[in-house]
Amino acid sequence: MTHVAVMGTGSWGTAFSSVLAHAGCTVTMWARRQEVADQINAGCNLDYLPDLQLSSSVRATTDPVGACDGADIVVLAVPSQTLRANLEQWGHAIPRAADVVSLMKGVELGTTKRMSEVIAEVGGVESERIVIASGPNLAKEIAARQPAGSVIACADMAGAERVAAACASSTFRPYTSTDVVGAEICGATKNVVGLAVGMAEGMGFGDNTKATIITRGLAETTRLGLALGAEPETFLGMAGVGDLIATCMSPLSRNHRFGVRLGQGLTVDEVVAETKQTAEGVKSCQSILALAVAQGVDMPIVEQVVAVVRDGHSARDIGPRLMSRDLKVEKH
Repeated sequence: MTHVAVMGTGSWGTAFSSVLAHAGCTVTMWARRQEVADQINAGCNLDYLPDLQLSSSVRATTDPVGACDGADIVVLAVPSQTLRANLEQWGHAIPRAADVVSLMKGVELGTTKRMSEVIAEVGGVESERIVIASGPNLAKEIAARQPAGSVIACADMAGAERVAAACASSTFRPYTSTDVVGAEICGATKNVVGLAVGMAEGMGFGDNTKATIITRGLAETTRLGLALGAEPETFLGMAGVGDLIATCMSPLSRNHRFGVRLGQGLTVDEVVAETKQTAEGVKSCQSILALAVAQGVDMPIVEQVVAVVRDGHSARDIGPRLMSRDLKVEKH
């Protein structure tokens, strides 16, 4: 039986733990707080997914060394901007033979490194053991065992296949890939596009506007990914179009909901105060734009989201700026 350590007890980490248990794995979750560990050991993570009854094969501890002990797979489910600090604290506990799976969808502020690059640098994990899980995986729907697919990407196909086998079930279908760069760029950038679509909805715009932003957001994502060496097919698959649709159109998407409130006129600080949460796109949009600038890639939607999030511009300024850009052929 495969033993998996899941480092983090947020919504997606908890839902993925349930997926793994449903697929036949034993799971030990690492929690920062004892009260969360106690909840999970009682069968439910009340703070994040109170409607999910966890299997008895899912346990929790506040000891990261104990969580990782004997793990065949270690899943990293901490916020992307805290990954470096967490790995510096307990990365040494990750078994040297374990596959290391990233559930995180972000680009590190300051370094513009993808999560796999941070894992390799700080955790000392070889590329053939670093695995990315990315796709249209809204945590509440996964927890309810609604059918869904995802991409499991690793530079070594054997690594992708091992992790895919560990999480495949009657309701969760993983597709393997070797395009780590593409999966990560799709996962990070779709959050920023989701903010933009949410802003449009918050301002009262309809499906034509939202479809235009989604389509052009995919074009921007693809340009950046290809500049970094990604494979074109990835952007049309689960990690690309699939995740983009789910994030941009679902009210379950934190980025979508955050964008709606910005579009209704609230500031970032006001939305954070109201929701007690910060969406991943808010955290990563600046680092994604910096990465694009370094690669000479034009990303006007991302640029305008940064103007709202970082510079305090009104969401209502985005439309006129984007619509007044020079005309060009679609394949740019």
